[in-house]
Parts: sequence; C-alpha cells; structure tokens
Amino acid sequence: MAPVQTSKMSNFRWVICALLFLATTINYMDRQVLSLTWKDFIAPEFHWTDGDYGTITGMFSLFYAIANLFAGKFIDWMGTKKGYLIAIFVWSLGAVLHAGCGWVAMTVEGYDSLEALRAVQVGSDAAVAIATISVWLFLSCRLILAVGEAGNFPAAIKATAEYFPKKDRAFSTSIFNSGASVGALAAPATIPLLARAWGWEMAFIIIGALGFLWMGLWTWLYDKPRQNKFVNQAELNYIEQDNDIAEVQDRKQVKEEKVIPFFDCFKFKQTWSFLVGKFMTDGVWWFFLFWAPAYFSDQYGYTSDSTMGILLIFTLYAIVTVVSIGGGYLPTYFVEKKGMNPYLGRMRAMLIFACFPVLGLFAQPLGAYSAWWPAILIGLLGAGHQAWSANLFSTIGDMFPKSTIGTIVGLGTMAGGIGSMSINLGSGKFFDWAAAQGANFTFFGFEGKPAAYMVVFCICAVAYLIGWFIMKTLVPKYKPIEV
Repeated sequence: MAPVQTSKMSNFRWVICALLFLATTINYMDRQVLSLTWKDFIAPEFHWTDGDYGTITGMFSLFYAIANLFAGKFIDWMGTKKGYLIAIFVWSLGAVLHAGCGWVAMTVEGYDSLEALRAVQVGSDAAVAIATISVWLFLSCRLILAVGEAGNFPAAIKATAEYFPKKDRAFSTSIFNSGASVGALAAPATIPLLARAWGWEMAFIIIGALGFLWMGLWTWLYDKPRQNKFVNQAELNYIEQDNDIAEVQDRKQVKEEKVIPFFDCFKFKQTWSFLVGKFMTDGVWWFFLFWAPAYFSDQYGYTSDSTMGILLIFTLYAIVTVVSIGGGYLPTYFVEKKGMNPYLGRMRAMLIFACFPVLGLFAQPLGAYSAWWPAILIGLLGAGHQAWSANLFSTIGDMFPKSTIGTIVGLGTMAGGIGSMSINLGSGKFFDWAAAQGANFTFFGFEGKPAAYMVVFCICAVAYLIGWFIMKTLVPKYKPIEV
C-alpha cells in the first residue's frame, strides 16, 4: 500500500498546465501574424490575390500535416522536455524569418525600396513576378514554422498524460488548448497595431521572440513528476492514481510500457477514429483562424487595424475562450455524476459540442443586418470546436498506452493538417473564381464572393456531426488497447 500522506498536496501540475497554455498561446499568435497582416499590409506590397494567400495557408497546412507524421514519434523519442524545447525553437525561428521576405523579394527583383514594389502596376508582368517570388519566400518560412509547430500538441498531450490522472485530462487539456483561442484573442489586439506602428516585419519579430523566452521557463520548471523537485509525494500519488500502486511497489519498479510499432498503429479502429475526428474538423478551425480578418475586411470594409475590425475579431475569440473552457468539465460531470466511463462521457459531450457549428449556417444571412452577428456566431462555432478538440485529444489517453500517445497525436494532427490544406487552398481559389463570376454565381440568395463564403460556412457547419457519427461507428464503446 502507498504510505499515508499527512502533508498538504502540492499543485505543481497546474504550473505545468499553465506552461502548456502559454506555449499554445504563442503557437497560435505566431500563426495569426500572417492572417492579420496579409490583407491590409502585405498583399498591397506583393500584389497577392486570395488565391496566393490560399496557396500559402493551404501549403502551410500540408507542411504541418507532413511534419506531424514524424513529430509525435520525435517527441516520444526525445522525451517531453527536450522535444518541446526543440519544437518551439524551430517554430520561433521560422516566425522571425518572415520579416526578411520583403527585403529578399526587393533584392531579387532589383527594386530600391519596398515602396517601389508597392508602386508596380497591378496585373502587370512585374506585379506577377513580385507576387510569385514573395509567395515562395513566405512558403519557405511557413515550412520552418510548420515543422516546429507540429511538435506542440504531441508534446503538450504527452505532458498532460504524465501530470494528470485520466479523470482530469479533458479539463486540463481544455485549459491549455484554450491557449489557441487566447492567442487568437490577443493577436488582433496587438498585431495590427504593431504592424501599423512599426511595419508588418516587426510584428513577426516581436511575436516570434516570445517563444525564446518560453524556452527559459520550460528548462527551469519541467521534469517528469517523479524527478520534479516541486512535486511532493501526495501530489505524485494523485497523479498516478490510475496505476495499481500496491502492485508497482511490490515489484519495486515500474515496468516500461511497450511501444506500438508505427505501422501497427493503423491496425486499430481507435487510431482511425481519431484520424477521422481530426480530418473532419481541424480544417474548420483553421479556416476561420486564417480567413476571419479577411472576411470582415472583404464583406464589411473593416480592416484588421481599424477599431471595428479589432473589436469584431476580439469579440469572436473572447466568446471562443470563455465558452470553450467549460467544455472540458462536461465529460467529468458525466463520469462523476452520471457514472459513465471516461470514453462514453467524452463521446456524449462531443455530440453536444458537434451541434454548436450548425450555428455557422446563420452567420452569413444575419450578417446582412450587422457584422456583429457573424462575429458572435463564428465565436460560438469556434467554442464548440475547442471543446470538441479538447475531448478528442483526451480519447487518446483513454485508449492508448502513454508510450504511444505522441505518435497517435502526430498522426491525428497530420490528418487534421490535410483537412485544413483542402479547405484553405480550395477556399482561396474558390473566392477568386466567385469574385470573377459575380452575379453569375449564386447560392442561397448570395452572389459572387459572398455566395462562396456561404458555401464554405455550410461545409463547416455539418463537418462535426458527420465526424462524430463516423467515430462512433468505428469505436462504439470503451476499448483500451493492450500491448
């Protein structure tokens, strides 16, 4: 039996959760710099179209997907501490490098200043050449950013599994995962103002540098629970409550878990369930993350650095942040109050959250009355996604051994990246096409580009319910994998 603890339990696991939250916040702010600056600052300089931006965001998603194929295995191999440090160093470096794209494009094309780039006649061969070289430069930086950012969620989920018992993982995951919405919330309040005051280049440099500061905190504070000087025995017992402590002490050592070989992971329906959940829904979140500022600028004329533009994006992500945090508690309620097993409680909660995105069907129609309606409804859609995502990640800890969690997260995030590439690359081309068609293209009473937005909103609205039913079909009940 474990010794009875009379000392007050430490709560250092929540410090680790705060660090994961901070890293995820920085992660999403680094992604948002481009979406908040491209339409009003970068596009006029490099003569980008929606298709150019869609190519950059779509290819970033593809880079991210490919990197995730290896990121989880890399985190499992390197360990949580070293793996996370390497990941955030790489993505912070990639973020800062974006600032040099203008200078390189100017030098390669033989112009004396960035103003000269902007002054080139729209639609001319020179403008096409500038757009082409700049897109390739940004793609190079996005590749570095994607490779580093791919390590964030595998490392964070692995750290959560190390520091929290199963019953608390959805809640702790929802807290650190809310860093995505907090990062998206902080971004519109800071990035456009930085770009207006000091240029879009400084926005990339300042936000990118935050990751290097985080590395110092992680190096100082993180170790595995059994080696961490800030975790006392009472907290360690709480963290390891899912283990058979008495049996472990009788053996006097913890046996190392077997690692599931990479290709063997695909033999399990649990793996495919997670892949489907990520593929169907990640692209929805990334679409709104990448396109919401451009949407309010295109449809309503509110640029990203205008007061109204900032307030709309801020409100959208404030709703995401506040509403989504409670999503992690709902499965805990089902488990503790209703007596469900963790998986059943999680799936019940995810069905509820899958209904939130249906509100996206009304964003475009109600936008005819006020831009606040799309901001509010997209915010509720995003909140549903974040709550869904927190519980979806936690299903891995329910089903798979800890030694394989990073690999499964990496595979799932790869699937999500492929889904995101499809919707972002396709949307950019679709928006350019619809704008050119004008009144010749209609959908639900909308014409041209507004009609294209309505089409994409409809796809986003039903993706979660379709994903949930496929997942439930693949894994109808709780079935952990034993190796």
